[in-house]
Amino acid sequence: MPGEKNKQEKRARRKKRRFSFFRLISLLFIIFITAFALGVGINLFLQPTGQGRDMDKILSDTESFAFRRIKRALFIKDAVNDKIREKNVIHIEEMPRDLIHAVVAVEDSRFFSHPGVDFTAIGRATIVNLEAGGIEEGGSTITQQLVKNLFLSSEQTFGRKLEEVLLALDIEAVYEKEEILELYLNTIYFGSNFYGVNEAALGYFGKSPKDLTLEESALLAGLPNAPSVYSPYVNPELALKRQHIVLDAMEKNGYIIASTAKKAKDTALHFAR
Repeated sequence: MPGEKNKQEKRARRKKRRFSFFRLISLLFIIFITAFALGVGINLFLQPTGQGRDMDKILSDTESFAFRRIKRALFIKDAVNDKIREKNVIHIEEMPRDLIHAVVAVEDSRFFSHPGVDFTAIGRATIVNLEAGGIEEGGSTITQQLVKNLFLSSEQTFGRKLEEVLLALDIEAVYEKEEILELYLNTIYFGSNFYGVNEAALGYFGKSPKDLTLEESALLAGLPNAPSVYSPYVNPELALKRQHIVLDAMEKNGYIIASTAKKAKDTALHFAR
């Protein structure tokens, strides 16, 4: 029920997440070992032999590689702030609850209960993908998506995925859940060259985020999954189908009731162009 969901969110907001000394040391140790393995392992063992490798340069590059990642983990808030476009930042208090609920329902329904990495979802996705013989379902959380969007490339390697997991845990340790949602919604790509919810709300509906309706919020929440495919300016029919999926997810997770979902599906959308 919506009331119970709100209680869960309030409990999550009250729960403070701080680094313990042990966790900080452990995190730095793991990141250093990872950086060393990736940097030294690649540079020392995958380089062609007999071609006069410049070992000083290799070691220098490796130290820089490791230092950048350790610095980013240790000063994660500074690293995040360096990536934020201040002029477009909309605080979460200015976003409708329907938008927050829509994003959580469709992207990461266990967002308020996991520590940044949802091992249950990863296990479920692994089984689904094995049965399908391909990638049918992902296991990334909203926090992991934020990390990927801010810091990492899209390459599918073990090292990149490990760094994504470590940084997600790092972010969850120093940010509250709603702060993470705020960062996510201000940086995610919504298609049609709109980055962040402010640009998306203005670009698609000609209004600020605080004025979005339920049906508009549901449409926007569905776009980040495949923004170039679901943009209503590219594929209006697919955008509408995706919106219905979001509304169904909101109903399933107790944010809205069936009649509210049906009414939103039946409400015509009016776009800015």
